[in-house]
This record gives sequence, C-alpha cells and structure tokens, in this order.
Amino acid sequence: MTVNRNPTVRQRRLARTLREIRTGAGRTIAQAAGTLACAESKISRIESGQSGIRLVDLRLLLDAYGVDDESVRLRLEELSRGGRQRGWWNRYAQDLNPMYADYIALEADASEFLSVQPFLIPGLLQTERYTRAVVKAQMPDVTDDQVDTLTKIRQERRSVLTRPDPLTVWVVLSEWVLGQEIGGQAVMQEQFAYVIDMAGEPNISLQILPKTSEAHAALFGPFVILTFPDPAETDVVYVDGMVSTIYIEEPDEVMKYSALARRVVADAHPYKKSLALIKSAANGMGSK
Repeated sequence: MTVNRNPTVRQRRLARTLREIRTGAGRTIAQAAGTLACAESKISRIESGQSGIRLVDLRLLLDAYGVDDESVRLRLEELSRGGRQRGWWNRYAQDLNPMYADYIALEADASEFLSVQPFLIPGLLQTERYTRAVVKAQMPDVTDDQVDTLTKIRQERRSVLTRPDPLTVWVVLSEWVLGQEIGGQAVMQEQFAYVIDMAGEPNISLQILPKTSEAHAALFGPFVILTFPDPAETDVVYVDGMVSTIYIEEPDEVMKYSALARRVVADAHPYKKSLALIKSAANGMGSK
C-alpha cells in the first residue's frame, strides 16, 4: 500500500474522526482490523491520515462502530471521496503557503466560525484596500503582483458568507482595533462602514471586547475556532503567528480555546453597544 506522507487537511479530518468514533464505540485497533480482515498497521495508517480508505471499508467500519446516522455516514463518505480534491484556491497554489491553503479548505468546509481578533479586522470582513494595507505592512518585500494575488484570494474567501448554506460567523474584536489607522483614515472609515454593513447579515454576529477587560491578558494573539456540519467532527483551532501557523485538533486543547472564547464573549459588549462603538470610530475617522 502506498503511504501518503502529505495528507490533505480533509484526509486528516477523516482520519481523526474515524479514530474518535472508534474509541467512542469502545473498539480497539485490533477489533477494527478484524472487521476489515487486515493488519492492525492498516488501521493505524488510516487513522493517522497516511492511507486513504475505500468506501466499502469505511462503510464496514461505520457499521461495526454502530454509526447509523445517515447524515454522519454521508458526510464521512464525502470526506473520503474528496480527500484529494482541491477547491478554487488551487488556482493560486504557487502563491499560497500550504498551511494557508489548508486553512482556506477548512474554512470552506466549516459551518461555524468564531474569531477572536485583538489586532486586526478578520480576513472575511476586510475590504480590498484594508487587505492591501495589511499585506504590505506584514510582508514589506512582496511585489505589487503578489499583493494583488493575496488580496484577490482574501476577497474570494468571502464566498463562504453568501453560499446557499452560509458560514455562521461570530467575531469578537478588541476595542484597540477601533483606534487603528492601517492604510490611513479613509481606508479605516471605509473598513468600519463595511463591517457595520456586514454585521447586519443574519449569519454574522459581532462584539467589541472593551479595553478594560482582563481577558486581554489571556490573548497571546488572534485565533479562530472552526466547527463542521458533522457533529462527530472535533472543532479545529487555527492560531496564526508571524512566523508560524498552528492547527490545534486534540479535543483537550480545543476545549481550552473554547473556554477562552466563552470568557471573551462574556466580557465583550453586546451587539448594539458594539455596533455603536464601531459607528463612533467610523464617524471619528470622517471628522479628522
């Protein structure tokens, strides 16, 4: 059997979910191997994402694990079929960091998105001019063509907000973001106006974390929690730093970020107060 040493993010999700379903059903690797009449090493490779799985084997395992929810079965079969498939972002493969491409794939598959942002407006809510200013500030050595491409990619990511089953978005911005002038006052005024407009969409919730909140001390940087349609799938946490990107998939670690997110949401201003603060920031930019 050929071992895949570079599994896609979808393959890793399928592998992790199968492992969690097996352990939740109280089945051992040896018992799973008995179901497929194969070596235990094959199950280990499947559950690590290093080997794909045939639909017939997937269905046998789900039967053995007692998974009778048809929607769960269909979702896992879809992951199995689409493990090697690429989305629209594959057109930009030569310009995309592989970790960023993985993130876009996760975002495209997710049903819910919770973003805590202490420094910037999140990518899904950025205007084109704001994105350009951010890209240039973060990567001063990139060419104009690269700025154009990265900006276009970020704009295309917004398609998840208008698809037939739109992504449910919950964003918590630090109040410090409202005092920024990234790209200049005109860019920020346009950006705030766009956020206000998007916050009116039924699938988008927005809150402002006040400067006085002690929760800031627990924020080492921005993070995103992605939730998927299949309840059998564990949430994934995405942490993006200056020199590295981290995906957190282990349930215990994900729970820590979920607890932090709940704390931040609880400390943040309610929607109406948050919107009023953004409007005030936008008006302030216009009066300068």
